[in-house]
Amino acid sequence: MPMDAYILIGNANTRKTSVVRSLTGCFNRSVRDIQLQGSRRPQRFYARVGTLQITRTSIEDFIHEVERSRCEAVVFCLSPTAHKTDLEEFPDAQTYVAALRERGWRIKGVAVLGQDGGGVRAPNLRQYIQAPTAPVNLTARDVRAQFGWL
Repeated sequence: MPMDAYILIGNANTRKTSVVRSLTGCFNRSVRDIQLQGSRRPQRFYARVGTLQITRTSIEDFIHEVERSRCEAVVFCLSPTAHKTDLEEFPDAQTYVAALRERGWRIKGVAVLGQDGGGVRAPNLRQYIQAPTAPVNLTARDVRAQFGWL
């Protein structure tokens, strides 16, 4: 099933979790309706807080988790690097994104918080170098605009 994906990438302490919570109002794994610019109806989102690597979520497990949510889109976080103790099961951001693309997921937006994007390339990628020190609500406002959310 095609899925629209909005991704936040960053090292530890770049405020990924806080930005996702600010964008969606969710604590962790929740479903939210989000209004997109130019859309007549809200889109159903699955919001996932915490990087997939740190929460030890494999690519396959994440895909199944999102499918169970029965949503049209997902917002989630990735660490730029692989999990330090299990490089194959929980790889770097670039490997996660490539695997999702192979399964037909559409990468609608990538926000890199801090300086390390893990080698991910996308035409809709924007870097927020000041995110680790800027007020969270300002970073969230800028990411919301980048993603085209009202």
